[in-house]
Amino acid sequence: MGQRVDESGLKISGLRKTYRGGVQALNGVDLTIESGMYGLLGPNGAGKSTLMRTLATLQSPDEGYMTMDSVDILAEPNRHRQNLGYLPQHIGAYPGISARNLLHRFAWLKGFADTVARNYEVDRLLEKVNLVEAAHRKVATYSGGMMRRFGIALALIGSPRLVIVDEPTAGLDPEERNRFHRVLSDVATYAVVLLSTHIVEDIENLCRELAVIQQGKIVVDGSTKDLIAQWTGRLWTKTIPHGEQIPQGSLHLSARPDGTRMVLEGEAKPDDGFEAHRPTLEDVYYLALLNAGQGTA
Repeated sequence: MGQRVDESGLKISGLRKTYRGGVQALNGVDLTIESGMYGLLGPNGAGKSTLMRTLATLQSPDEGYMTMDSVDILAEPNRHRQNLGYLPQHIGAYPGISARNLLHRFAWLKGFADTVARNYEVDRLLEKVNLVEAAHRKVATYSGGMMRRFGIALALIGSPRLVIVDEPTAGLDPEERNRFHRVLSDVATYAVVLLSTHIVEDIENLCRELAVIQQGKIVVDGSTKDLIAQWTGRLWTKTIPHGEQIPQGSLHLSARPDGTRMVLEGEAKPDDGFEAHRPTLEDVYYLALLNAGQGTA
């Protein structure tokens, strides 16, 4: 199943996965990702978590291959795991164990057998995620934001080359989201950071490149800037006052104090009530889903 290429970064080719009952979670996924922050955007059930779990070697694909820095992930999973950090969507709490002690245990499992080196690594990570003062506390007492920060500390043990984060900011307040974003941006200077989310704003703020996945397929991918720019001059917007009927064919709708803002795609302005709309990543996302036959207003 595996193949080897002499290139850096993450390479995914022909990845397929079908679960019992015939649900096809991955349907021929192909991606090439270099160092930096890369966004994977898609609605719930699109295949994001299946792809993340497959890259993390928590399950095997039915077909295809994956390499990270020329290491065949399927043929050499243990070698791959030494350079992998994974932050799943949900982190279980360990009753009675402090954050510092738990980090020590995971660092030991990651190969930090020397006590001095392990102490240094644990202290470094606690400092990076701003948990030094709370390191003595039981992880089970942490707030949601603190748990996410602790999770990224676990994922960063050993400075992995591939860091996978699945829905990292769901449920966080703005301050915690900004803090989390700063940590991920720093990590992206030396690693491939794959950010999987359905929150468009996270991708727009952090990622230079992205892919949109739907029904297990990559429906669009490329530079965030280029994907947005290609729709310049093709989008139009109009606010429909409260109580008036909303015309059919809207790309997406958003609530406003004075009514509902609608966005349409077309070669020319639909009528005098519309004005040019500057494309955003949200528009790219809806257009990708619409073109894949799954768009909703």
